[in-house]
Amino acid sequence: MSNSFIQQVHYLRIPVKDLEQSSQWYRDVLGFQLVSITDDPFAIMKVNDGPFLLILVPTVDDTFAHFTVNKESAFSIGFTSPQLSEFHQHLINNQVKVEEIQEDNGHAFFHFYDPNGNKLQVHW
Repeated sequence: MSNSFIQQVHYLRIPVKDLEQSSQWYRDVLGFQLVSITDDPFAIMKVNDGPFLLILVPTVDDTFAHFTVNKESAFSIGFTSPQLSEFHQHLINNQVKVEEIQEDNGHAFFHFYDPNGNKLQVHW
């Protein structure tokens, strides 16, 4: 087996309508750290102490970070949380559009949407 020239995924970029509102939502509701808002402008969000960054890119286009399979929306970004039920309730308490927790072969997950309509998943 050959090694990849790629070491890791460094960041993902997702579209947002309102950069300030979205960066506050990712900070306040999901607990991400706002590293900076650049002159471009982009909002750089950090997830805990890991190397992963989420870049919020403002756009007026009607576009999302998810895609469709058989005309059903499918997430493209999945997070992990060892406190899945508590996180689910936290999102509900913050008026986030959230789907029910599902289980599949001992794997629990649910989908939720950011204020821009981007479909995301969290599992444990």
